[in-house]
Amino acid sequence: MSELIIIGGGLAGTEAAWQAAERGIKVQLYEMRPIRTTPAHKTSLLGELICSNSLGSKLFDRPSGLLKSELKILGSFILNCAEKYAVPAGSSLAVDRYAFASEVTERISLHPNINVIREEMEFIPSKPCIIASGPLTSDTLTDNIIQFTGIDNLFFYDAIAPIIEVDKIDYSLTFFASRFGRGENENGDYINCPFNKNEYETFVEMLCSAERIPLKNFENDIKKGISTKINDYFEACLPVEIIASRSKEALAFGPMRPVGVTDPHSNKQPYAIVQLRQDNLAASLYNLVGFQTNLTFPEQDRVFHTIPGLKKVKIIQHGQMHRNTYLLSPMILKDSLQTRKRDNLFFAGQITGVEGYVGSIACGLVTGINASKFLTGQPVLTFPVETMIGSLCHYISNAKPDHFQPIKANFGLLPELLSTNKSKFDRSHAKAQRAMESLEFFIKENNL
Repeated sequence: MSELIIIGGGLAGTEAAWQAAERGIKVQLYEMRPIRTTPAHKTSLLGELICSNSLGSKLFDRPSGLLKSELKILGSFILNCAEKYAVPAGSSLAVDRYAFASEVTERISLHPNINVIREEMEFIPSKPCIIASGPLTSDTLTDNIIQFTGIDNLFFYDAIAPIIEVDKIDYSLTFFASRFGRGENENGDYINCPFNKNEYETFVEMLCSAERIPLKNFENDIKKGISTKINDYFEACLPVEIIASRSKEALAFGPMRPVGVTDPHSNKQPYAIVQLRQDNLAASLYNLVGFQTNLTFPEQDRVFHTIPGLKKVKIIQHGQMHRNTYLLSPMILKDSLQTRKRDNLFFAGQITGVEGYVGSIACGLVTGINASKFLTGQPVLTFPVETMIGSLCHYISNAKPDHFQPIKANFGLLPELLSTNKSKFDRSHAKAQRAMESLEFFIKENNL
C-alpha cells in the first residue's frame, strides 16, 4: 500500500488525509499539538476552528456558498462534519466548534488507513508529502520551507473575535432577528444589540482611543529575516478598531450595518447593530460577529460592556491577534498544488495564500485527490477555472508575485461571462450555474 505523509491536523490536513485514505492510501498524519501549541489554538483537537465558528454563506450565488456546493458534490469530509453540528446562523453555515472538532478528531483517528502521530515534524520529508501546517507553522518547519523554496515567507496579522456567555444579556435592550428574515428560527438566529446615532458615535470614539496590544514580530521573525510584509492586516478580517479608525461611518457600513434588521421595540431600523451568533449547540455561548480585535483584555472588558444589552455579560474568550504565515505560492506551486521543484510534495490550506475555512478545505481536498493519483501512477488533476475550486488553485499558482496577497473565494476569480448584459445578481447566479455544470462534466470525465 502506498504511503503519504501529511503535516498538519487542521481543516486542510484532515480533509486531505480523508480523501487519500478513502482512496486506499496509507496516511501518516502529523499534528504537533498538544506537544507544542500555537498562540491561537485552545485545544489539541483536529480541525479546531480559531477565528470564527462560521464557514460562510450557504447561498448558491455567493462565493462561499458556491464553493461549499462544489465540495459537497466532491464528497468533502469536513463539510459533512460541519453540517452534522450546524447551529442557527441565518443563511450561513456555522457550527458548534467543540462538537465539530471532536467529530473530526474521532473519525480521523478511527480511520483504518490513517495513523495520527502527535509530534512536531521539523523538516520536509523526502517521501510523498502534503504540508498543511497552516498559518501558524512552527519556526523549525518554517525555516526548512524557506531553505527548500529559497524564498522568505510573508505574513499578515489576523484576529479573533470575543466569545461571551448569554445568561447575563439584557434582553429588554436586545432582540432576535436575521437579516431580511433569512433564518432557521422563527424569531431570528442572531441576537441584535441596537445603537442610536449618539450611542454609535460614542462607541466608535471609545474603540479608536482604546489601548491596543503592540504588534510584534512573533518568535523574533525580523531577526531571522522571515518577514517581508511587517505589520500588515488581512483586509477581509480587520480588527474592529482598525475599521473604526478609517472613518466614523466605516463600522455602520461594515460589521455593524443594520440593513435588513428591524428593532421590534421601535419598529424601525437601528442606526447600527452588533450581532451575536450562536457558538455552540447548547446556545450558551455567542460570539461578536465581525468584532475581531487587538485591544488589550481590560479594554475589551471596558469597551464591549458598553454595547447595549451586554453590560453584565462575561467574556469567556477575549479577542486576540495572531500571525498568519503564507508562501509566495505563484513562484512555488503548480495549479495541482504540487511544488514546482518536487512533484511528490504538495502544499494545502492557508499557508498557500488561500484564505478562509472553506478555501482551506478545498485545498485539502485537491491535494488529497492529487497525491493519491500521483502515488498510484495516475495523472494529477487541474480543476477547471470555471469552478471556484479551480479558480482558487489557479490564482495562487499564477498570480503576479509582486502583488500576491491571501484571497478568499470571490466571483472576480472566475472567467467573465460571454454576455455582460446582466445585473450583478444575475451574473453571480450565471457564474455559479456554469461552475456546477463544469464541475459535473469534470467529475464524469475523470471518474471522480
